[in-house]
Amino acid sequence: MQLGFVGLGRMGLNMVTRLARGGHAIVAYDRSADAVARAEAAGARGVASLDALVSALPGPRAVWLMVPAGDPTESTVAALAGLLEKDDVIVDGGNTHFPDDVRRPAAHRPQSIHYVDAGTSGGIWGLTEGYCLMVGGDADVCRRLEPIFLTLAPDHGYLRAGDHGAGHYVKMVHNGIEYGLMQAYAEGFELMHESPYKVDVAAVAELWNHGSVVRSWLLELAARALAEDPDLKSLDAYVEDSGEGRWTLQEGLERGVPLPALTAALFTRFRAREANPYAERMLSALRNQFGGHSVKKHDA
Repeated sequence: MQLGFVGLGRMGLNMVTRLARGGHAIVAYDRSADAVARAEAAGARGVASLDALVSALPGPRAVWLMVPAGDPTESTVAALAGLLEKDDVIVDGGNTHFPDDVRRPAAHRPQSIHYVDAGTSGGIWGLTEGYCLMVGGDADVCRRLEPIFLTLAPDHGYLRAGDHGAGHYVKMVHNGIEYGLMQAYAEGFELMHESPYKVDVAAVAELWNHGSVVRSWLLELAARALAEDPDLKSLDAYVEDSGEGRWTLQEGLERGVPLPALTAALFTRFRAREANPYAERMLSALRNQFGGHSVKKHDA
């Protein structure tokens, strides 16, 4: 199948590579000429603009976007909509907030341009392991794109989750769960690391992947990281969030669904970015004020 692909970062380039290896004809574009050259080396046809990408594809076209959520995706969708024609399809594979997936197809319906949201999980390992795809959109349009989905995904790794927005909704919840799982592993391994038994945490991570009820791919990655650096001395305790955890928490508030584990995991990420946080300084000040407890002065 022929497919246009926009966005050739680490994940996008790996997806293009997997598709090209699967026999698909990929026309690839990125603002970085170096990224386009890497896509060409992987078997794609590189182009220098969105206009050239659209011109290189026969109709009805399909163009997959793998660009950052927010304004980059919004502007790229708008630019493509001005170039595409009736029955062409835009596939957003980034981490878009699901309400945008409901708004966009309605906006482009007068042009008869289709829109599909494809929640994509797999990270840098997707090239070899495959990508778990959670897809939303019209059933007929999704069925037309299945050769692409089935090449990207491992066996049983693709699902049309529902209408527009369903794919990114499921991916949003997926990432919320991921936050909680990672936080649970992080806290458990810290406790073992600080125990009086001098536990070999790398060995435990490997052990738990054999028959344990907590085994998982995340735990396999933990075992890999700990084997390389058991004390994790090479890393700073600074953890970003890409937005999906916040969206999941907002949706829980809207639906009245309690999400205590996700809430704690998300707020812990916020705290990880602070040095000498204000709240803890306030605790120290209060203990000193009411009980005369000693305080440590901060070196400015």
